[in-house]
Amino acid sequence: MPRNLIAVVVLLCSSWSWPQSKLSVHWEELTAADFRTAIQQSQGTCLLPFGILEKHGEHLPLGTDLLKVRYAALRAAEQEYAVVFPEYYFGQIFEAQHEPGTIAYSTHLQLELLQETTDEMARNGCKKVIIVNGHGGNENLLPFFAQTQLEKPHDYVVYVLPILGAPEGGPPKKTSVDMHAGESETSKMLIARPDLVYLERANQESGADQARLKLPDELYTAIWWYARFPNHYAGDGSVATRERGQFEMDDWNRAIVSAIRAVKADQTSLPLQNEFLEKTKHPLDTRP
Repeated sequence: MPRNLIAVVVLLCSSWSWPQSKLSVHWEELTAADFRTAIQQSQGTCLLPFGILEKHGEHLPLGTDLLKVRYAALRAAEQEYAVVFPEYYFGQIFEAQHEPGTIAYSTHLQLELLQETTDEMARNGCKKVIIVNGHGGNENLLPFFAQTQLEKPHDYVVYVLPILGAPEGGPPKKTSVDMHAGESETSKMLIARPDLVYLERANQESGADQARLKLPDELYTAIWWYARFPNHYAGDGSVATRERGQFEMDDWNRAIVSAIRAVKADQTSLPLQNEFLEKTKHPLDTRP
């Protein structure tokens, strides 16, 4: 190749700039260098989608809660940038231990692993951790965990976004009992992972409330769920529709996006958390 042609090729190569790819919201997909940029772009705001592994009728996968909450979190983070932690399913599911495929970790491990996970997230720059819950059995665990953050100082804040109630409006629902693997959850899975939904199997067992426990509504006992739904199925997934699923997923998406924006704007929680913990050292000095 002539020298002058080589010089032209070298000049073109040196001046060429490769188009920069869009920064991923997936923690696990980022390079170390990109992770630094992602933390800056997210303003230290990270999502921890929290699912579980448990039976979901005969028609949905064991990881339904994990799959749908991660789908929702990733979609929201792409709209309002945040870094999304990988799959997390180490929650409370003792009520489904009698069903195949359920993974139920001990209570102390659930809390210790979650604490170490958020600690490690914070050590890597996630000073605002939003736990997005996707499993009903975590609805008591997660607020309790958040409350335990006041036990000792942390340089970060934990926020919990609970499971939303069914949004008003949209395509009309066809069922009244709809608590687990029923119309709503199955509809959402038709959006998140339609390839894993087997509607033809949804009526292979009953999801009806068997009401075997006769106690006042305000009196709680752990066996309440098994007493009502021994098949670990509450509702009728066979009537699910993509239209209903899209409506509910859109509502969930709006809530997560709103939470990310609110947390990014929050400059008060951490100073108040530090102020409170400082006062706990000398409670007798606290004045009205």
